[in-house]
Amino acid sequence: MRALCWNGVNDLRVETVSDPSIVNPHDAIIKVGLTTTCGSDLHVIDGLIPSMQEGDILGHEFMGEVVDVGPEVRHIKRGDRVVVPSFIACGSCWYCNHGLYSCCDNTNPNAHLQEPVLGYPTAGIYAYSHAFGGYAGSHAEYVRVPFADTDCFVVPESVSDEQALFLSDAAPTGYMGADFCNIHPGDTVAVWGAGGVGLMAAQSAYLMGAERVIVIDRFPERLAMAREKIGAITLDYTEVDVYEALLHLTSGRGPDSCIDAVGMEAHGEGIEYAYDRTKQALKMHTDIGTALRQAIHACRKGGTLAILGVYGMMDKFPLGVAMNKGLTIRTAQQHGQFYMERLLHHASHGELRTDFLATHHFSLEEAPRGYEMFKRKEDGCVRAVFRP
Repeated sequence: MRALCWNGVNDLRVETVSDPSIVNPHDAIIKVGLTTTCGSDLHVIDGLIPSMQEGDILGHEFMGEVVDVGPEVRHIKRGDRVVVPSFIACGSCWYCNHGLYSCCDNTNPNAHLQEPVLGYPTAGIYAYSHAFGGYAGSHAEYVRVPFADTDCFVVPESVSDEQALFLSDAAPTGYMGADFCNIHPGDTVAVWGAGGVGLMAAQSAYLMGAERVIVIDRFPERLAMAREKIGAITLDYTEVDVYEALLHLTSGRGPDSCIDAVGMEAHGEGIEYAYDRTKQALKMHTDIGTALRQAIHACRKGGTLAILGVYGMMDKFPLGVAMNKGLTIRTAQQHGQFYMERLLHHASHGELRTDFLATHHFSLEEAPRGYEMFKRKEDGCVRAVFRP
């Protein structure tokens, strides 16, 4: 089959590789219908996530058709149209039984690569380095899905392929962030980042009862999408002081909840940003914490901070600010299996729109060009979608 492979930092090639096969009786093989880029992929492509190997297949956000199942798969069958969360969960360990699917104990065969840094391993994830399991990704014609009964969700006929695609990762991540905020009627929620996850977090905050959602970014087309598709108030951080603007919009109190949907490669301005960029370039740490620091500073006293952006090691984390303001901090990789039935219900009833994220379409052979446009945000690219 054909697949998009990582061959070194910023070296992506579409190559012919072996087809996946059933390895475990609980496996399924999915013919990929649609697969998309994600901001987390850029961390891998840029070499910020260690333990990638030459030839690894990229991609973790996808939907498609079941073409083969192992003998112990019970809940899906050949021909089913399914969406698959990006983190792989066994469905039976303590963490899965408590809804913490991205912390699954049984799906990362390379736990020893994570334990020295994290203390405990996370679940496996498609195409996110060998430290996260070394699983082949979805930018391919076919992909193997372990624990298919837990990880494959049949898509209702009323939900299109493009709507289903973003229920794999962007929508559950954003929805989880809004859920973390424990939103009450009348709340104001601020979201840093108007990419796929930030836009889904903003839309989800409204679904959960927020009165106002404020989205912070610098790209006009993304801010326009936040206003026109979601109804959010928008701030361009290159034109305003974000802290002062948020105080003004909240009568001096600050947002009730803040969601960081940016992560380790945040853009910023000034000396602090230059400091972060220099230390990142010298590999003295991995993260640029502009968005996260702003969110901590801006959140009201006693408010909630939800961290959805991916981070590794960051200098100058303002822990004292969070502690003295009494902030509740919640963070996780997305527990997609926990939220999927809710998301499918919202999508099938027209309550959650995701298809507008698909701003650019490519064949799989054009995937390197798609990633280039996505990375550079050319032509207003929010997500590049590949159809193998």
